[in-house]
Amino acid sequence: MIMALERPVVTPAPHIRDRETVPGIMIGVIIALVPAIIAATLIFGWISLVLIAVCAAACILTEYFWMLLRYKEAGYIVQDFSAALTGVLLALTLPPTTPIWMAILGSVVAITIGKQIFGGLGFNIFNPALIGRGFLTMSFPAAMTDWVLDGQTTATPLEGAQASYLELFLGNIGGSLGETSALALLVGAAYLLYRQLIDWRLPAGYLGAVLVLALVFGEDPLFHLMAGGLLLGAIFMLTDPVTSPLTRRGRWVYAVTAGILVFLIRVWGDAPGGVLYSILIMNMAVPLLDRFLPDKVFGEVKAK
Repeated sequence: MIMALERPVVTPAPHIRDRETVPGIMIGVIIALVPAIIAATLIFGWISLVLIAVCAAACILTEYFWMLLRYKEAGYIVQDFSAALTGVLLALTLPPTTPIWMAILGSVVAITIGKQIFGGLGFNIFNPALIGRGFLTMSFPAAMTDWVLDGQTTATPLEGAQASYLELFLGNIGGSLGETSALALLVGAAYLLYRQLIDWRLPAGYLGAVLVLALVFGEDPLFHLMAGGLLLGAIFMLTDPVTSPLTRRGRWVYAVTAGILVFLIRVWGDAPGGVLYSILIMNMAVPLLDRFLPDKVFGEVKAK
């Protein structure tokens, strides 16, 4: 019996495929943010959910508008979830007293300037949520530093407010919606690491640099790790796969340098946090890190 041979199928690279999809990754990160959302609601009240919903809706509608304008169709963004994630992250960086119109404006800027102006998902250089937060910080500095706790105006620990380690860990302090509870953020980090949705090198390098510098300069390392938006930035902003390096060596340099920057800004700069600026500055260096710190190619042998 003569058996017919099947014609071989030739396809372009890559030949190794991952079961994770873009919507799956985005939903996974949103799930990891649920503990922080719950903590924000318990600490600051229902306004937290209102701001999160408003920012998510504004980001989705802004992306829908731009996709219609550029490509005449935008149905896919309903399943994409990247715009919704941007809105949630942006909301978690805002004070609970942020006016609704200001949250909408920040969302429009986040998607337009932080994402669509570069060509959309996968082409943006900067983290879109941080672009939106940075715009609001520069445009409305007073509103972006209006901290309230239990109906009373207060300062954040980085601005001199007294707080115990327990308060920093649980989140019963003033600050942005998603930055106060270290416990909630660490629960989200554990989920992301379990799902392998983030590279552990990025938060480890970022937080490790701050820890070492705090010890060297006589600062309180636990205070620096739990105060402000350091954990939120390390776990959910620095690890953005689009705006972080592709290579392992590049990720170490990226994270450690960002950690050095945030510590310098906190201790000697005028900005009390510094997370926003440290990550956006290092976002600009990502193309250079990918170019000059490549991973070893599989099967590569150095010439003698």
